[in-house]
Amino acid sequence: MVIYVNRVVVVGAGLAGVRSVEALRARGFDGRITLIGQERHRPYDRPPLSKAVLLGDSDSSYVDSDLSAMGIDFRPGVSAKALRADAVETTEGELAYDGLVIATGTEPITLPGDGPQHVLRTLDDSLELRARLVPGARVAVIGAGWIGAEVATAARRAGCAVTVIEASSAPLALAVGEEIGARTLSWYDDIDLRLDTMVGSVDEGGVELVGGGFVQAHVVVAGIGVRPAVEWLADADIDLHNGVVTDEHLRTSMPGVVAVGDCAAWWSRRYQARLRVEHWDTALSAPEVAAATLLGEKAVYDPVPYFWSEQFGHMIQYAGHHPAGRRLLYRGTPEGKWSACWLTDEDTLAAVLSVDRPRDLVQGRRIIDAGHRLDTERLVDPDVPLRDCVV
Repeated sequence: MVIYVNRVVVVGAGLAGVRSVEALRARGFDGRITLIGQERHRPYDRPPLSKAVLLGDSDSSYVDSDLSAMGIDFRPGVSAKALRADAVETTEGELAYDGLVIATGTEPITLPGDGPQHVLRTLDDSLELRARLVPGARVAVIGAGWIGAEVATAARRAGCAVTVIEASSAPLALAVGEEIGARTLSWYDDIDLRLDTMVGSVDEGGVELVGGGFVQAHVVVAGIGVRPAVEWLADADIDLHNGVVTDEHLRTSMPGVVAVGDCAAWWSRRYQARLRVEHWDTALSAPEVAAATLLGEKAVYDPVPYFWSEQFGHMIQYAGHHPAGRRLLYRGTPEGKWSACWLTDEDTLAAVLSVDRPRDLVQGRRIIDAGHRLDTERLVDPDVPLRDCVV
């Protein structure tokens, strides 16, 4: 069935929004496309903000996309306020649509208190924080997840005295579990890592801890997670649950509306679960399916989720959905290069995390996609290529 769409509005000018625009044009859509973005910058990638930009290796991460050449009505500095069945209310008036892409991403969670605290979500956030990471500065990073670890990496490299405060008993515990996180403890040798510690508030001059104690800091960074940026949809007739609920085609409960990127909670056929993945790869690939769906084509979004992080001189790469696994096996020891593999009851690979072993990640992602069973005895031998463990 062909759906005739003439006016498409894309809300959110990050990577997911830009790729949605490109995918629509690539499919021959020649109607009007309006792209609005809350920030006044031209669209850019977010992963480098906590890596190359924060480390000082780059000053920007702009997406290489010529919106003018594609005939896109790009409106930076414009925010969505509410959604109706035929129009988006924005800070600069209404935008009528018959096709809508929601790509508003996420917003960082902050901590209580009157003291200054930094988050790392926008280009301006990254540049402002980078300017404060100077030799001798005392930096308190709250949260030892992906962002917290990358900020601590940059602060240490800049010559700061770094304290990382984590509520769990190991870094990365919420992301991949305490057992995996414990393997990274040695990376924090010259950092004041405080585990099983909760923050009560951010005050002038530092951080007040729950149960007493105060960590002095010139700079406080909150890296405790994000939430979907969907408050503007609160009064809309659209299903919201940990983001914008979509089916496997990225269709929402509103006709003519799709959602992509960090804010989309999509149904995975592969894992028989609803996933919301806050990673660059999702923003890059999901728009192809969303654009096809919006134009009435048949397409299914069912990837093997992928993510990477650079911290303390190590490259961590992850593919899959480890909650679908029942047991955990390792390839290599924590002192060197290693990988972790989550297996199902049928010995298929649910997820793989590699530390400085990129070949394991590439081969593991293909194995997950194909659904192959593995020989577990060969799997635990780090000298055997992962692809040679397929039964």
